[in-house]
Amino acid sequence: QVQLVESGGGLVQPGGSLRLSCTASGRTFGNYAMAWFRQAPGKEREFVAGISWNGGSTSCADSVKGRFTISRDNAKNTLYLQMNSLKPEDTSVYYCARARSMATAWGTTPSWYDIWGQGTQVTVSS
Repeated sequence: QVQLVESGGGLVQPGGSLRLSCTASGRTFGNYAMAWFRQAPGKEREFVAGISWNGGSTSCADSVKGRFTISRDNAKNTLYLQMNSLKPEDTSVYYCARARSMATAWGTTPSWYDIWGQGTQVTVSS
C-alpha cells in the first residue's frame, strides 16, 4: 500500500517562504500525476497545484499563481511545493495526493485522487 507523508509546514510571517515535501513509499511514484490541495477550517478542500507524472506539465490555482511552484523528483519519490510571498489567507492544512490512474494529467477536484497524505499545517501570521 502506497503511503504519502508530508513535511515542511510551520508558522511563518506574511511575506515569508516555506517548502513542503511529500515523500511516497513504493516504486510507482513516477507513474502518477500528483497534486497539492489545502483545506482551512470550515471550508472545502481546494486545489493548489498539480504536476504530470514526469514533471513536464504543471498548473497552479489562480490564488497562488506566481507565488507557489510545484515540482517533483521521481528518483527520490518526492513531491515539493515551494511557497513564497505567503499571505495570511494561505493558512491551511496542506495535503499531497496521487492520481487514481497512471500517466494521466492532474485533476483539480479531490475525486481525481485516491491516495492522500495526512496533511501538514501551514500558518501565516505575524
